[in-house]
Amino acid sequence: MAYSFRSSTGSDLEFSAGELTGALGDSVTVLPLIVALGATTSVSLPHVLIGFGVFQIVWGLYYGLPLSVEPMKALIGLAIVGTLSYAELAAAGLVAGGVLLAVGHLGLVGRLQRVVGEPVIRGVQLAVGLLLLEAAVDLSLGNLPVAAGGLAVVGLLAIVGYRQASVLVVLGLGGVAAVATAGVPTPAIPEIGVFPAGSPSITAAALEGTVAQLGMTVGNAAIATALLCGDLYDRDVSADDLSTSMGVTCLAAIPFGGVPMCHGSGGLAGKYAFGARTGGANVLLGIGYLALALVATGALLAAFPMAVLGVLLVVVALELARAAFEPITGRRALAVVLGVGIIGLAVNVGVAFVLGTIAFWLLSQRS
Repeated sequence: MAYSFRSSTGSDLEFSAGELTGALGDSVTVLPLIVALGATTSVSLPHVLIGFGVFQIVWGLYYGLPLSVEPMKALIGLAIVGTLSYAELAAAGLVAGGVLLAVGHLGLVGRLQRVVGEPVIRGVQLAVGLLLLEAAVDLSLGNLPVAAGGLAVVGLLAIVGYRQASVLVVLGLGGVAAVATAGVPTPAIPEIGVFPAGSPSITAAALEGTVAQLGMTVGNAAIATALLCGDLYDRDVSADDLSTSMGVTCLAAIPFGGVPMCHGSGGLAGKYAFGARTGGANVLLGIGYLALALVATGALLAAFPMAVLGVLLVVVALELARAAFEPITGRRALAVVLGVGIIGLAVNVGVAFVLGTIAFWLLSQRS
């Protein structure tokens, strides 16, 4: 059974089994990352979930499409591994939001993409994936039997054709273990306040992370997502419009405890693959996030098995690394991707991004 409504842009919103399964397809990378962020930083997980819930609904209603709303992976990954504090993460998100709003309004997204170059952006993805993999190994070593069990579950489900769903299964098992330890949480509405987890702090590390993230966001969350809207849904959504909406999301959510968020081609493709065809998937997922925010207590998060978290980060890290190499062809482009990834792991992502951009420009001049 399906129910249909009309969005603000004149598109139909459908509520059906396909929209529900499609919504789950977008949560595969969102939930592991924000649970990991909640477990490793001072972020307030209920406020983060509220941010995701609200803006899933907002952009689903506005665009009438199952657009993804996901964490800015470079910034979130750097926070999880300890390179950025929560205060620096919040500052980086606000700066990124301001830049995205400005470049989207001025129609500069395409120009920014051409300056940076796709191999550099993919290299940043690889660097973040390697950093997450390093953190995953550290977390898994705390309880090897649990980590091995989690990896076995992921591997088994991947073999039988449920690779993406395996992440949600492992996350669910970790949640069950946390409830068994901490007890069933009592639903509570999070308090509303400005910067509930701490005030933002602009530092060199925050600015470096912002620059690296903007390269990924422009390429994947704006340009690639705009192309997919046409390919999958036959809808003309401009990259500049998507940049503007991402800027609005960050500037509106972060002061109230949210984290840097963006759209993404992977999340949009995931929703489509799992059956979502309208913004109804966003509404359903947004309601789910808001409901989860009511029970995401600190005690429950503290009881979540860290080794299971390590397994989740392994899966996310490998997915980022796979996405980094998939569209790259040519030895020069591959060299830039590998160089940025390795320097990002060994030094930091900001330095890798700058050096990669310079290298890409020099190689382009020789073509």
